[in-house]
Amino acid sequence: MNIQIITNEYVEKKIYLVTGKKVMLDFDLAVLYRIETKNLKRAIKRNLLRFPRDFMFQLSKKDAEILRCQIGTSRLEWGGRRYLPYAFTEQGVAMLSSVLRSDRAIQVNIAIMRTFVKLREILSTHEKLAKKLDELESKYDEKFAVVFEAIRYMMEDSSEDDQEPIGFKTAV
Repeated sequence: MNIQIITNEYVEKKIYLVTGKKVMLDFDLAVLYRIETKNLKRAIKRNLLRFPRDFMFQLSKKDAEILRCQIGTSRLEWGGRRYLPYAFTEQGVAMLSSVLRSDRAIQVNIAIMRTFVKLREILSTHEKLAKKLDELESKYDEKFAVVFEAIRYMMEDSSEDDQEPIGFKTAV
């Protein structure tokens, strides 16, 4: 993966919600920085004071299992990770730029920071829209209740699991 090819969409797919925080995992960051995960962890351990708990934390066994199911990492019995992954918040990722001192690290951090900003803007827009809808709903009578209910339904996150798969169906 070339530095110029790191897109917001690619980075967005590597941001997970764990314990209510948007985080990136050590192994995904290592891929982006083009280093081995163990080397990323070594650099962090040499600079541990730069990574307080709100910047970086190790996943619990429960969180790691839930995440394993979501992203499809293999189990330990099948050659998977032997240690629980570390999760980095936005501030933790920003701090990595002071620990990893390469041109690649600088460019990757810029791409990641832009993605986090974009996600915050999207969330802010969604919250403003919901607030505006509440204001409009309080102004109008019950005749528009169905319209507001439909709009709220469309604003909800639709799960891909609820959707029919796209493609041809073959007889079995």
